[in-house]
Amino acid sequence: MANGTEDRDLEVERDLEAAYPAEDDLEHLIEDYSHLAPPSEGELLAGHVVKITPAEVIVDVGYKLEGVVPIEQVRQPDGSVAFKAGDAIDVMIDRHGPQPEGYVLLSYSRAARLRVWDTLERAMREQLLISGHVTERTKGGLMVDVGVPAFMPGSQVDVRPSHDMDSLVGQDIPVKVIKLNRRRGNVVVSRKLALEEDLKARKANALEHLFEGAVVPGVVKNLTEYGAFVDLGGIDGLLHVSDMSHGRVGHPSAVVHVGEEITVKVLKFDREKERISLGIRQLRPDPWESLTDRYPPGSRVIGRVMTTTDYGAFVEIEPGVEGLIHISEMTWSRRMKHPTKLVKVGDQVEAVVLEVKQKDRRVSLGIKQLEADPWTTVGDRYSIGSVVEGRVRKLTDFGAFLEIEEGVDGLVHVSDLSWTKHVKHPSEVVKKGQVMQAVILNIDAPNRRLSLGVKQLQPDSWESFFRSHEVGDLVRGRVCRGAQFGVFVELAPGVEALCHKSEIPAMPDRGEGTDTPLPIGDEYDFKIVKMNEAEKKIGLSLRAVAEDEERTRLEDYQRQAAAATMTIEEVINTKGKGEGR
Repeated sequence: MANGTEDRDLEVERDLEAAYPAEDDLEHLIEDYSHLAPPSEGELLAGHVVKITPAEVIVDVGYKLEGVVPIEQVRQPDGSVAFKAGDAIDVMIDRHGPQPEGYVLLSYSRAARLRVWDTLERAMREQLLISGHVTERTKGGLMVDVGVPAFMPGSQVDVRPSHDMDSLVGQDIPVKVIKLNRRRGNVVVSRKLALEEDLKARKANALEHLFEGAVVPGVVKNLTEYGAFVDLGGIDGLLHVSDMSHGRVGHPSAVVHVGEEITVKVLKFDREKERISLGIRQLRPDPWESLTDRYPPGSRVIGRVMTTTDYGAFVEIEPGVEGLIHISEMTWSRRMKHPTKLVKVGDQVEAVVLEVKQKDRRVSLGIKQLEADPWTTVGDRYSIGSVVEGRVRKLTDFGAFLEIEEGVDGLVHVSDLSWTKHVKHPSEVVKKGQVMQAVILNIDAPNRRLSLGVKQLQPDSWESFFRSHEVGDLVRGRVCRGAQFGVFVELAPGVEALCHKSEIPAMPDRGEGTDTPLPIGDEYDFKIVKMNEAEKKIGLSLRAVAEDEERTRLEDYQRQAAAATMTIEEVINTKGKGEGR
C-alpha cells in the first residue's frame, strides 16, 4: 500500500517538472527570447545610420525599430555631420522629448556620455593613456576635455614645474585619469604621468641602441656655459663646447639652439651611471690635418676677426681654424697700445701666414708684413751725424725713445741729453709727446737699433775747455759742492773740476767743524794740476796758487833787494872815482 502511494507521488512530480521548467532552464529561455523584448530607457543601443536629413539622423536600432537623432547632436565644430549612411552609432532611447510620428526619439549625446564614463573608468582601472583637449587655463591648473570636462592640477602638467601653462591651451595632449567620481561628474587627469610613462619607454628603447661610436639623432634640450644637453629619446647626453667644432667656440649658442634637431656621435657611455658624452666635430673632417699644405708660411689669407684681447686678435681663416695676429705683428710702429685701435670684431682683414704649428693647432699671422719693413732701408735713408726730428714716444730710466718715422724708433741715452747737466732721469729734460731734434750717433739696422743724441746739437763744453787749457794754467772757479775728499769747482757751464783737500791750504778764517774746506759759492783762483780728456777729469790746486804767489813775492823781494844793493855800490864807486880825480 505504501509503495503504491510513493509511486504515484513520483509520477506527479515528473508531470509537474514537465509542465513547469526548472529555474536554470527558465533563464535560458529568457535569454533566447530577450532580443524580441523592446529596449528600455537608459539602455545603450548599437545601431547604424539609415539616412541623414537636414534635421535628423534616422537610425536602425534593431527590434524592427527605427528612431531619429536630432541633427544638432552629431554636428562637429565646423558644421559638418560626423556620420554618414551605413556608419555604426551608439544611441539611447529618449522619452523626455517630443516623440516623432512613426519613430522613437533617440539621444546620441547621452549615449556618448555614457560611453565616455565607461571608457574613463576602464582607463583609470587599467592606467591607460587617453587623449584630451586643453580648453582653458583655470585657477590652479588647466581644464581638459576628455569627453567630459576634467581638471588637471598645475603639479600634474609636466615632469618639471611648468611656468608656461598657457602655451598648452588649444592643444591635444596625452593624459592619465588619476581620480574619478561618476556620480558627481568629477574627473582629475595628469599629463605628468603620461609623460613619465612615455619617457620611461623611450629611455629603455634608447639605452638598447646606444653604444660608444654610435651616430644618433637628438634634440637640443637646453644650453649652459660649458655645453648643451641633447635629448636622445628619453635620455640626455652632454655635448661639451670643446666637442662642437674644430675651432674655438665662445658659447654653445654660436653653434646650436634649443629645440634644434642635430646628429651627434656617442663619445663615452657609462651605462650604470647613465652618463653620455657627445660630439659634433668628430663627424666632420679635421681642417688642421692638411693645414700646412694649404697655408704655407708667407702665403696671404683673408679672414674675419672673431675676438680681440690685450695681446692680439683671433682671425677665422676658415671654419674651425683661427689664427692669432699678435699686437707686435700689426704694425711696424711701436705706438700700438691695443689691437682695437686697428681691428674690431667682425672686421674682414688680410694677413700673412707667419708660422703654422699643426700639433699645437696654432697659426701665427701678421698684418705689418703686407708693407715693407722700414728698417731694411734705414741705412740708405739716414747717416751717422745727420740731424733728425722725432716725437718722444716713451721715457725709461735709461733714456728717451724718439719715433723719427712710422716704425723706426731711436734711443737717446740719458748720458746724451746734456753736456752741462747731470741728468738722473730723462723727464728732467724732455717730456712724452715732445717733438725734438737729435743727432744720429749709430745705426744698427739688423738689430733694429738707432742711437741718437741731443747734446751733440751743441758744442761740447769739455772739449772746448781741453782745447783752450793745459796743466799749469791759472783758472777762476766757483765752489759748487763739497765732498769728504775735497770740493768741486765749476770752471765753465757744464765743466766741473776737483780740488782735493790736500790741495787746499789751511784757511785762518775757517774754524773747525765746518762742512767743507772752502765756502760753497765763493770764487777762487786755482791752478790746473791734472787733465784727463778721455775721462773728463780736471784736478785743481789752491795750494799751488798760494805757493806761486809766495814764490812770486819772494822773487820780487829778491829783485828789489838786488836793485837796492847795486845802488849803494854804485854810490860808493861813484864817490871813489870822484875822490881820485
